[in-house]
Amino acid sequence: MNEQETILLENFCGDLGLEIVFAGRGRVTLSSYSVTRPGLQLAGFFKYFDSSRILVFGNSEYEFLRDLSQEVRSERIKTLLSYRDIPCIILARDLPVLHELIEEARLTGCPILRTDRVTTALMNDLFFYLNKKLAPSTTMHGVLMDVSGVGILLTGHSGIGKSETAMELIKRGHRLVADDSVIVKRVSETLVGTSPETIRYFMELRGIGIINIKNMYGSGSILNEKEIELVIELENWVEGKEYDRLGEGTLYENILGLKVLKHVVPVKPGRNLSIIIEVAARNFRLKSMGYDAAQELIGRTIGR
Repeated sequence: MNEQETILLENFCGDLGLEIVFAGRGRVTLSSYSVTRPGLQLAGFFKYFDSSRILVFGNSEYEFLRDLSQEVRSERIKTLLSYRDIPCIILARDLPVLHELIEEARLTGCPILRTDRVTTALMNDLFFYLNKKLAPSTTMHGVLMDVSGVGILLTGHSGIGKSETAMELIKRGHRLVADDSVIVKRVSETLVGTSPETIRYFMELRGIGIINIKNMYGSGSILNEKEIELVIELENWVEGKEYDRLGEGTLYENILGLKVLKHVVPVKPGRNLSIIIEVAARNFRLKSMGYDAAQELIGRTIGR
């Protein structure tokens, strides 16, 4: 698991559709998958309190605080916000912000956010969001494409032609996710790939330079993230090497502890790699639906 991830507050709120009531320190540092409703803490019990979690205030917390005397309410809120590493406080159901809460937040810098969603729906959204943000991750050299709905990671030595092949696929109507550097996260039992923010939509073509795929081909040519379902490694054609011709040899790439189906595609002049990759994507879909052309051919041959 990533130890932590710090996100600008405006990006965090944009991702989750939250209103900024008080920006405070202007950022949110995430380090825990869990979310807390601080009922026990508002009642004065702080033993075992994990202040690295996002705090959510629902109707119960709000009404409990309102029932307290102003002196006790101020003391409880002050003690709660004395934990300076609280990422933020989110009010559900468009609840009003208590005066004591906003005053203490101004002293500590804790961001106060709000949403009109019910508390349960908000917490579900937060769990899903944190699961993605804090998932185990690695960075791989390659190009990630969405080809006919299949997430394909193109790998191979530098200069083998990954970007040129991706460019041809984009011209044929497929979508680029990441070029050169692919951030891969393991979310539950799936691998999700995306591009580093600084180079998103950009591609390097040797002899041409840097181009912006989104500006050149439109928003339909790019995708922010995609599940990685197939790895295709491009390698220079080696004379005499036996390459899989029937699709019976099964290779896998181990990424973050998960096995992903892998094809090794030899590269030499005259081979149309973009068409080969399109065929690989369509064949992958057919196999996932239970159809295997090689097995059908073998069955017909044996049956004669």
